Amino acid sequence: MTNKRTCLYDKHVALGAQITPFAGFDMPIQYTGIIEEHNAVRENCGVFDVSHMGEVIVSGPEADRFINHIFTNDVNGLAAGKVLYGMLCYPDGGVVDDTCICKLDDKLYLMTINASNIDKDVTWIKQNAEGFDVVIENKSEDYGQLAIQGSKAEKMLEEVLGLDCKELKFYEVKQLQKDGYDVIVSRTGYTGEDGFEVYGSPEYIVKIWDKLIEAGVKPCGLGCRDTLRFEVGMPLYGNELSKKITPVMAGLSMFVKFDKDEFIGKEALLKQKTEGVSKRLRGIELDNNAIPRHGYKVLKDGVEVGEVTTGYHLISVDKSCAVALVDASVQMGDRVEIQIRKKTFPGTVVKKKFYENHYKK
Repeated sequence: MTNKRTCLYDKHVALGAQITPFAGFDMPIQYTGIIEEHNAVRENCGVFDVSHMGEVIVSGPEADRFINHIFTNDVNGLAAGKVLYGMLCYPDGGVVDDTCICKLDDKLYLMTINASNIDKDVTWIKQNAEGFDVVIENKSEDYGQLAIQGSKAEKMLEEVLGLDCKELKFYEVKQLQKDGYDVIVSRTGYTGEDGFEVYGSPEYIVKIWDKLIEAGVKPCGLGCRDTLRFEVGMPLYGNELSKKITPVMAGLSMFVKFDKDEFIGKEALLKQKTEGVSKRLRGIELDNNAIPRHGYKVLKDGVEVGEVTTGYHLISVDKSCAVALVDASVQMGDRVEIQIRKKTFPGTVVKKKFYENHYKK
């Protein structure tokens, strides 16, 4: 089956990007190199094509109640213009997907979902909408999306694109019109740096991509998107969250509001929270520069206790680190080993965040 292409595919090819299949799309993994692109975001500004992500609009008289029914976070009393992160969960607490939900207006929400989960998520959302007075619209084909990330992101948004969003605080969103186009801008991102995500028609997204590239903003691929998010402890669905890895196991209980009356998965997650879990995610810092990868075994005292979900030699801190799903008995400060091919490499259990965020509060 032929992979999908975003509205910017031809732009990526013209810039010499390395194109790789990802989540059913042909996507740019890198342009000039992952390290160079990673550092551009940490030190200046970079732009990512994230048009492969899915967008779902939820509206109607019972939109608030429905969102709270399927979402672990709490939108009750949430003001228009705010954004929340959380999970959609199965009744057993496993994760359907993680998502950011933007409250655009009274009874109007924009839900951003992972590209690999679009069909599954939309089906699941619609199935659970039965009995609610809501309208569910899959708008994934109608939107393009850019992530403009880095300390100079606000300057680029204002000076290059003419989008006045400096008043937005972290996890806020606004709707506006620009050059005849309807645009949604949120101060969000997946890199640990200040930045914005811009949603608009594919035609508009192509126009502003060109402006940013002409202004010298570094085009960045999915390769450094992964290294950036990993350094600051952000989960990737399929690695740190899944049908088998719950928010409690992932250390994300802060995004699960147990004081809500109900939501799908509440009972199972509350039981995990109160009684404990058999496995949980931990960070591991290796003693040397060996590079751990997804699926590699983690050993403690020669006994297998888990496996790596993501691992890299971190660009910003020059250390080899991993996040792994391990037995709950493994504690902070414990010494463990990661099996890389036929050798084992020692390391220490640490926090999952290896680099500090630089958000604009």
